[in-house]
Amino acid sequence: MAESPLDRWVRRQGWMERWGDAIQGVVGGFYSALGAPGRSLKNLMHGTTVLGHPLHPALTDVPIGAWTVGVVADYAAHFTSRIPTEAGDVALIVGVLTGLLAAASGYTDFHETFAHERRLALVHGLVNSAVLLVMFVSLALRWWAGAGLHPLAVGLATLGWLLVVFGGYVGGHLVFGSATMVNRTAFLEGFEGAVEVGVSTGFPEGEMRRVVAGTMPVLMVRRGGQLFAVSDTCSHAGGPLDEGSLDGDVVTCPWHGSRFDVRSGRVCGGPATFSLPALRVVEAGGQVTVELAEPLH
Repeated sequence: MAESPLDRWVRRQGWMERWGDAIQGVVGGFYSALGAPGRSLKNLMHGTTVLGHPLHPALTDVPIGAWTVGVVADYAAHFTSRIPTEAGDVALIVGVLTGLLAAASGYTDFHETFAHERRLALVHGLVNSAVLLVMFVSLALRWWAGAGLHPLAVGLATLGWLLVVFGGYVGGHLVFGSATMVNRTAFLEGFEGAVEVGVSTGFPEGEMRRVVAGTMPVLMVRRGGQLFAVSDTCSHAGGPLDEGSLDGDVVTCPWHGSRFDVRSGRVCGGPATFSLPALRVVEAGGQVTVELAEPLH
């Protein structure tokens, strides 16, 4: 399949690796410096806590909508007397303030991107950061430079709106083309009925074991004598959880550090925002069978 022009262009930009390393270092360093509160804040910015869904796309609609209203209001105020000039100013303020929060959540998600996905995310982030700067300059011209520069301010806001449309396109390409922050367990085929996956002695206390039920990778862990099973595929980026680490009831993904409760599949820490499918486990006559607790599709 032929690559899109955007993908081809991004692959040629070697400078993006240095920029990606630097920005990820700054983001990771910021959260690390905050310690435990930093981990809680990072989970909030991913959407792991409170929302239970990626936060960034939920936030971006607000500044995009505000800036669209602002530009429309600017031109309506110029060509008619029905809307005051200040209407566009207020809309731009709303866009800038909410855009800062959207940028914070976006760069938090960027911290866990890799390779070509990271380059696309970098384009998305830099374009929308430029939008924030352009919109702020437009506001500054409206407030401090006098009415004579208002047409220039409107022109800058228009440029910012065009840039945010392009940035939104790149963001959509990032999600739908690279599956960034998409629930990877949604791609699992699952299986029907109970499937035998081994014998009881093959699952010792406190050790992770990977089995395959149908075509679905499953993580098995015995805790307190009881055997539990969840999907072995990290919902964030598809990492193999059995290759991660187990601390009590919590498994940590080896790729980006997402954490899940092996008893229930519940997500305990980001960047993952979706919990894992859990399975019912039956031990009878020394044999172990698993069955999906809920249908996957």
